Amino acid sequence: VLTALCPLAGPSPTSAIHVYTQREVYGTVGSHVTLSCSFWSSEWISEDISITWHFQAEGSRDSISIFHYAKGQPYIDDVGSFKERMEWVGNPHRKDGSIVIHNLDYTDNGTFTCDVKNPP
Repeated sequence: VLTALCPLAGPSPTSAIHVYTQREVYGTVGSHVTLSCSFWSSEWISEDISITWHFQAEGSRDSISIFHYAKGQPYIDDVGSFKERMEWVGNPHRKDGSIVIHNLDYTDNGTFTCDVKNPP
């Protein structure tokens, strides 16, 4: 079970970003899965928008950053088990921060969190 969380992020309570993900996503070992992350903001989408995906393995207390989008560019973290299996399929101007994880493994079970910031 891949669990995606959707925290609210934003500079202040009056201009929060609402982030939407699927509560649970299932995939088969060897296949791929799309982790959807859409968002809504009452503010225009800034050129400084950033999207970060974190992963917390099942049974672990620690979470690691696995993907970051900033300054108009996607950055896949170059460490960890996801570095060569991840694909950016989002488009912030369409309010989409989704990623695809290819070649699923049992060790991918855990919680994935999508965090969106739209400064200022």
